[in-house]
Amino acid sequence: IVFIHGVGLTQAIWEPQMNFFKKHNIIVYDLIGHGETPLQKTQLNLDDFTKQLLNLLNELEIDKVHLVGFSLGALIARNFASIHGYRLSSLNLHASIYKRSEEQKRVVQNRFELMKSDKPASKDRAVRRWFTETYLQNNKEIYDNIFNILNQNDMTNLLKTYKLFVNYEDDDQVLSSIDANTLVTTGQYDVGSTTEMAKKLTSKIKNANFTEIPNGKHLCNIECADSFNKILESFVDKNYDQA
Repeated sequence: IVFIHGVGLTQAIWEPQMNFFKKHNIIVYDLIGHGETPLQKTQLNLDDFTKQLLNLLNELEIDKVHLVGFSLGALIARNFASIHGYRLSSLNLHASIYKRSEEQKRVVQNRFELMKSDKPASKDRAVRRWFTETYLQNNKEIYDNIFNILNQNDMTNLLKTYKLFVNYEDDDQVLSSIDANTLVTTGQYDVGSTTEMAKKLTSKIKNANFTEIPNGKHLCNIECADSFNKILESFVDKNYDQA
């Protein structure tokens, strides 16, 4: 099982999944320009991230994987699946955007402008957008961990990646070319990757089903780890003979 994190984060967000899926072979890695992975290019596109994943699988001599993509990682996973679907046993698109409204585009653009100032308020708002307030009140260490990941970003690299995310336009032709058995998931209260988006996205992919993660927001693989892990485990097990 290969897990792809989202913009501004690192492979560390998958700790609950690394602990849960110990009986499986799992791979987590840092995207280009994140964590321990350098970035040399002045501009990025989705194909850069797709090539990164392809090179990783080839280097490790892995033929087929169950691919899990979160947020920006879901966009990368969608792109990878449309080009290299023969390398997939299954596909989980978690917290993926789809056809943002003009208002939603404006909100994301405003976040981008605030991010450029590199002020703590931008990071604080992000963490509070990704978790429920009740969860953060009871799990201060999670707030600190995610805030610290955001705080350690190289801003030049982060802005290159976030610009790609902000300006992303969905291509239904890409989605229609996905053949892998697909599970679309999102948190019940995710404000950026809504359940409405997820349902519409599901309808554009053949062999796709949608499952809502109860009570979760954006990073519900952490906040609702038990639910997320069991849903993903069931999906992977159903597709295990595809490996």
